[in-house]
Amino acid sequence: MTDWTTFAAVVGVVLAVLLVLTRRSADLLRAPNSGRDVDTDRFDQSGHDAEGHSDDAEAASGFAADEWVWGAGNDDRQPESAGSTEPAESVERSEQADAAPSTTPGASRAGVGALSTAAVYANVVVSNGLFGSVVAAAAWWTAVPPSALGLSPVASPELLLVGVAVGAALAAGNEVAGRVATRFGVRPDESLRAAMTPERAVGWAALLLVVLPSVAVFEEFLFRAVLVGALSAGFGVPTWLLVAGSAAAFAAGHGAQGRAGIVVTGLLGVALGAAYVATGSLFAVAVAHYVVNAAEFVVHEALAPGE
Repeated sequence: MTDWTTFAAVVGVVLAVLLVLTRRSADLLRAPNSGRDVDTDRFDQSGHDAEGHSDDAEAASGFAADEWVWGAGNDDRQPESAGSTEPAESVERSEQADAAPSTTPGASRAGVGALSTAAVYANVVVSNGLFGSVVAAAAWWTAVPPSALGLSPVASPELLLVGVAVGAALAAGNEVAGRVATRFGVRPDESLRAAMTPERAVGWAALLLVVLPSVAVFEEFLFRAVLVGALSAGFGVPTWLLVAGSAAAFAAGHGAQGRAGIVVTGLLGVALGAAYVATGSLFAVAVAHYVVNAAEFVVHEALAPGE
């Protein structure tokens, strides 16, 4: 006989710990970006600071002038505006150019965080495997039936096609939602995606063949198969109420993407929850989730880096 109460308690603990760790990871990724708030007037318009250091050397080291995190020993630096002989129009154009976003490939990865891409990958795969194993072990220990987790059948060619079709539709919708948000001046925080974007072919292989599949399988297992399928079967909670609740938890788990990203992710969670209810298949929604994530990386980082 299935011990639904124990299973739900384990899932609740795992979800709480996961959300806390997600928040900590988001803070870690954003921490170095605080250096962008530094006063750029410390540099004169000729590209030298008050002590005569050229920003060319800084560019060679991989940092722009507004990316330095100044230490306490630099607090006595003063603007050097009196010696500037450039016309005001030239100064204004220079400031506008400095403010423009860079479209150089890999530029979005500057100052993303202290973690290397490999470290981010390892963190994602290991944490997904650990938490997924705990929930799977709890499901086995409490005798949760596979059918309640969308595992009957486990997979089929038909479900694969359904997953690809749903994923393609959701990827298109995700792109439209992102562009609409941008037109209204709301941009999601892309620090996590930037931190996960590789620079070499082997990195792309690891991302597309290992990291993103692990993300899709784990998140769909937890947020759809468990929070929707299992809890509905075990406690008789209305399915669509669970879809809404799981989508909210799914959105909260993506706090690193900022407010706009949370909203878009919440809507994506509702759509994936609806797909799970319609298909009754963990495999189908995991494939759809993978297609959405892979499409975002390929479109924005591989085909149009820096966007």
